[in-house]
Amino acid sequence: MEKPASFGLSRLCLLFAVIITVFPCCSQGNWMWLGVAACGATEKMDCVDLPLSSKQKELCKRKPSLLPSIKEGARIGIYECQSQFKHERWNCSVTDDFSVFGYELTSGTKESAFIQAAGAAALVHSLTRACSAGNLTECSCDTRLQGGGSASEGWHWEGCSDNIQYGTAFSRKFLDAHNWSEAAKERDAVGDTMSLHNNEAGRQAVARLMAVNCRCHGVSGSCAVKTCWKTTSPFDKIGSFLKEKYENSIQIQDRSKRKVRRKDKVRRKVPVEREDLVYIKKSPNYCVEDRSAGIAGTRGRQCNRTSHAADGCNLLCCGRGYNTHVVRHVERCDCKFVWCCYVRCRKCETMTDVHTCK
Repeated sequence: MEKPASFGLSRLCLLFAVIITVFPCCSQGNWMWLGVAACGATEKMDCVDLPLSSKQKELCKRKPSLLPSIKEGARIGIYECQSQFKHERWNCSVTDDFSVFGYELTSGTKESAFIQAAGAAALVHSLTRACSAGNLTECSCDTRLQGGGSASEGWHWEGCSDNIQYGTAFSRKFLDAHNWSEAAKERDAVGDTMSLHNNEAGRQAVARLMAVNCRCHGVSGSCAVKTCWKTTSPFDKIGSFLKEKYENSIQIQDRSKRKVRRKDKVRRKVPVEREDLVYIKKSPNYCVEDRSAGIAGTRGRQCNRTSHAADGCNLLCCGRGYNTHVVRHVERCDCKFVWCCYVRCRKCETMTDVHTCK
């Protein structure tokens, strides 16, 4: 799989390290900042010094052993967001501050909805995997299913099922409490309603995509009996599921408080499911840079001249056209082993057209 756009990690790490040194008790930030500060800037930091809300800091101080799993959740959430949107006009780019996503974090758009759901899902996923791996003393495998199954069909629950309950419960404490307390001072109740709903949608995605693994037992591999256990799906599968929900997200009323109601009057009575992503405001086109809104624009982005999808030059460049330049690649090829004992290769040169948006 092609890697998503670079975080500019070394630059971010240096900047964050300076900010933390000068302002150790910095203002509140987005917890997913821990995912881009993986360079080691937080290794020796106390929970009090992290850019978290007061309630998140309290949880961190009470359970410091969970911090590596929280960092990992932030990392995979950001990575998956950039992977899913790498060919879109908005490519889940990150900023040079503690908000990580800048304007998109609180804009109320479909993009905000995806960020919220992916972050909550990633936190559940990371904690659940850590529990099953025995990396945490607070939790372990889920043994509640053991002993059950179907005797007539020759299988039963056994082994180490992933303990999604613990990860889900902590995700609610860590993320939802933050939304209803300090964040409410800066955002209206409707924005909190949206984020709470999308957080839960992300957690529901992890639960919905739980996989069942089985192992056969019997003479000569006859599979007379199978033992089965549940595991969380790979996070890229969860990311694809949430991207589909993003494509079909629902706009809700911006006047309702703590109640999710469709904005479309014709479908007002159709319930919004827990797995649906919801948003308040329509997205900008993301074509032109707008620093005040945190929009990077698409100028300079690489595009595919022959594609009619989102990565195509016509769509990605928003009709502005594109520049073409030739890139020369030199690599080893036609390698052969020569007795004895080295490998002889030719140098092969290829020329590739690269297209970038004007």
